[in-house]
Amino acid sequence: MAVPGKEAVISLRGIRNQFGSHVVHDGLDLDVYRGEILGVVGGSGTGKSVLLRSIAGLQRPAAGSVTVLGTDVRTADEDARRALEARWGVMFQDGALFSALNVRENVEVPMRAVPGLDPGIRRALADLKISMSGLPYLAGDKYPSELSGGMRKRAGLARALALDPEIVFLDEPTAGLDPIGAADFDTLIKELSRSLGLTVFLVTHDLDTLHAICDRIAVLAEKKVLVTGTMAQMLEVDHPWVHEYFHGPRARAAQDAAKPGQV
Repeated sequence: MAVPGKEAVISLRGIRNQFGSHVVHDGLDLDVYRGEILGVVGGSGTGKSVLLRSIAGLQRPAAGSVTVLGTDVRTADEDARRALEARWGVMFQDGALFSALNVRENVEVPMRAVPGLDPGIRRALADLKISMSGLPYLAGDKYPSELSGGMRKRAGLARALALDPEIVFLDEPTAGLDPIGAADFDTLIKELSRSLGLTVFLVTHDLDTLHAICDRIAVLAEKKVLVTGTMAQMLEVDHPWVHEYFHGPRARAAQDAAKPGQV
């Protein structure tokens, strides 16, 4: 349920997602508050990415309401949807870049929907977003096939930031990165969230990410959001999967690494 004094920029009520006879979510409720970084976790098959796609309008739930920034995503007309989509950005796994376009052109793609935007300004804005994502300037001229996995993720993030969104959706942003690269990406997300006032909806399985940057965590289990709360609150949850996830060997290592003074 909503928390008094906090603005829910994403509000889900009674969400049901299913594929044929297979029900992924049933009666799912969730609020995401302005300016927070929410980490979404769950076991395999709990529909973490499906939930992200439902909010971003890429997957239509069979039932329930999806309200983002005051607009019902399921019932909005085309003009309202287009206006809403300009207020969020999405970074998919591995960046999901267009292989025939270089990085700068990929970042420019969302900007091309802005009427009257001068090509020179569009290019300059793309270069700014590339820089904000932590890529070197020369990366703008490179094609996805010329980039490392970490660079492709950063390019995908630059494209997600193209229209100065209020909300950013990140799907497994650190998957496949080495520990140093993952930690650097976590730091980047946190810095961007704080400096730009971004609300971040982050699907992850990375315990280090949960400890390092997430203000709250939402656990998907039993076809719904089982529990939400801070990392400290997760450690107190009496549920078999939640306990195993947050108290297992990897969880303990992540917790130790997050403590001040650890090296």
